[in-house]
Amino acid sequence: MKLRLSQLPVRNQRVLMRVDFNVPLKDDGSILDDSRILGALPSIRYVLEQGGSLILMSHLGRPKGAIDPKATLSPCAERLSALLQRPVIMAPDCVGEAVDSLAQHLKSGSVLMLENLRFHVGEEEPAKEPGFVEGLARLGDVYVNDAFGTAHRAHASTALIARFFPNKAAMGFLIEKELANLEPLLKNPKRPFYAIIGGAKVASKAGIVKNLLGKLDALFIGGGMAFPFMAAQKISIGRSLCLETDIPIAKDIIEKAQQKGVQLHLPLDIVAKSEGAPNTVFTSDLPAGWAGMDIGPKTVQAWKKEFHNAATIYWNGPVGVYEQPPFDQGTLGIATALAKCSGIHTIVGGGDSIAAIQQMGLAPYFTHLSTGGGASLEFLEYGHLPGIDALSDAVS
Repeated sequence: MKLRLSQLPVRNQRVLMRVDFNVPLKDDGSILDDSRILGALPSIRYVLEQGGSLILMSHLGRPKGAIDPKATLSPCAERLSALLQRPVIMAPDCVGEAVDSLAQHLKSGSVLMLENLRFHVGEEEPAKEPGFVEGLARLGDVYVNDAFGTAHRAHASTALIARFFPNKAAMGFLIEKELANLEPLLKNPKRPFYAIIGGAKVASKAGIVKNLLGKLDALFIGGGMAFPFMAAQKISIGRSLCLETDIPIAKDIIEKAQQKGVQLHLPLDIVAKSEGAPNTVFTSDLPAGWAGMDIGPKTVQAWKKEFHNAATIYWNGPVGVYEQPPFDQGTLGIATALAKCSGIHTIVGGGDSIAAIQQMGLAPYFTHLSTGGGASLEFLEYGHLPGIDALSDAVS
């Protein structure tokens, strides 16, 4: 077990905390969705209430080691200041003499927001800027990682920095909550245990599917993921998204599911489009020239009935081209169906699935919405993440 924030003495300490404030921004630079900032509030407030000072660090966007005014964290500092109802000092950079001075003079109860970590190449490629991680480390007395969404990255601020804080590198409340909900899926899920896997590419999710097969009772495949599975079963998919290299992977998963007695559910109908024709629902082979875009209403109804037999359901990835209405109806239908599964442990693994749930105001009806799509996938595939592995072990 890793050291927890609640076990870390923070009074009169400068707490260097990695958060995930990689929020979506509007064209005018204002914040579109502050969910990630809200997610970090419990850890932030705890440190301040315990009499520590706080130095927050995050990335935003992909500036690739260069300063980009459009990727400044200033909007996040302003939003956090409003939420905390106290000033949040915005640093001019994340390392350097000016930042050192701000950190050294930070008083208990004060908050300092460092500028975007990815303005420096050393964040993502530490070997190219060896002094970067040391420059970050000297800003704090103790270290806390509460950025689950980046815990799968072995970056300077997530994995390398922890070694500068022996026995003083802890996980925040957000990461603790994520692990409390995801670890049982690997160790001892309440059964029957179902997984709904969507998204575009089989190869990117084959690892998690294979790792979960030994624990699953049923597997539901939607989105672009479904077409290699259909092709593997000699079902015509028209011009739907399908990489030839994904078909043998799909065949392997089908065989392993059969060997382990896992029920495999593929779409019963597909909403497809073709140039110059109205969108059409097909319940069998897709004709040439038609591209599958979403699961159909028959599939939503059939899966909905199955969901009520589960004790635990994990969902990752939209089951249609969610960003292009009306091909969002399948995903919205699945979200609604899961929200009505009272008494069932429902966990959603980041991305567009969560966007659909939040858009419909259904978040309170789910057990857990993960803050990291990629991180939750990797955790369920490998059972650990570099950003968490690097933290100090808990004192027994």
